[in-house]
Amino acid sequence: MSAVQQPGDVAGAAAAHPFRNRAWSRFRSHRLGYWSLWVFLLLFGVSLLAPVLSSDRPLLVRYDGGWYLPMLHAYPETTFGGDFHTPTDYLDPYIRARLSAPGNFALFPPIPYGPTTIDYYATRPFPSSPSARHWLGTDDRGRDVLSRLLYGLRLSILFALALTVTGTILGMLIGAVQGYFAGRVDLTAQRLIEVWGSMPELYLLIIFSAVFSPGIGLLLVLLSLFGWMGLSDYVRAEFLRNRQMDYVRAAQALGLSHPRIMWRHILPNSMTPVVTFLPFRMSAAILALTSLDFLGLGVPPPTPSLGELLSQGTANLDAWWISLAAFGALASVLLLLTFTGEGLRVALDPRQTAGSER
Repeated sequence: MSAVQQPGDVAGAAAAHPFRNRAWSRFRSHRLGYWSLWVFLLLFGVSLLAPVLSSDRPLLVRYDGGWYLPMLHAYPETTFGGDFHTPTDYLDPYIRARLSAPGNFALFPPIPYGPTTIDYYATRPFPSSPSARHWLGTDDRGRDVLSRLLYGLRLSILFALALTVTGTILGMLIGAVQGYFAGRVDLTAQRLIEVWGSMPELYLLIIFSAVFSPGIGLLLVLLSLFGWMGLSDYVRAEFLRNRQMDYVRAAQALGLSHPRIMWRHILPNSMTPVVTFLPFRMSAAILALTSLDFLGLGVPPPTPSLGELLSQGTANLDAWWISLAAFGALASVLLLLTFTGEGLRVALDPRQTAGSER
């Protein structure tokens, strides 16, 4: 049996390569979507480096001939000439003076503040406007806005990736089973999905937030339970269409199992809506997390998030820099994902494919 199906698999793989090459060429020709993808990946990469770019601990310290790594280890204040055995406050002017003495030095990150660091040594009341000390100012608690923005952006993108992956897997699995087996399986699953989709999602979030300790894990589980339904409809439609194709009937005549037919033959030809909707699903996940954080139903404080910054901006209308920074970052990321999704839609549009072949 394996000797019979190997030529078909090789031929199918060879036929898929030209389509992928043409789709990639069309995506590159869509300049706005192509460059939006690269800019988004650049922002994501910068956000992943947040612990190196923004921290209240030095990256490297040389003191009295010894080398120290405060980013990896917590040292007591007595290590650097202090009087207490408590963890070192590297923003303390006395410690700064000790580290900058002749023969000593400390390599601080570009943003010498963490997302929860309160600047007790500031000379202006909070919230303070942008300055050389705080490039995007501080919030009403004295925390650096740029640091919280960087960490909040990382949290939003990672949460959106996790939610997109789980929702896509569930949507593909349920839609594939519905579309392939059709009949009673499809009708029963559709009725169950309609019942589940009528559940008030926001109301359930409020209930679970009151019962359980709020956190990123709880949000991911609750939103994943509802985030797959939109994609499953498209996958179901693709499987319903492709299950009637000759190559599927030939695979069934050869005696291949249902999971193998679904995985090796139908699924690769049903990935167009899945790939096209990925950026839009990510933008929806980022917007959902931001909205929940804004309403106080998201991640617990003092976790940095874009929604928490927007909430602070509305509570401190005179501190315009807080709202401007949070809204600018959120709008930029959503626009980049939207432009990327538009580029993918054009690249994978079957009408574009047919036109280019003609």
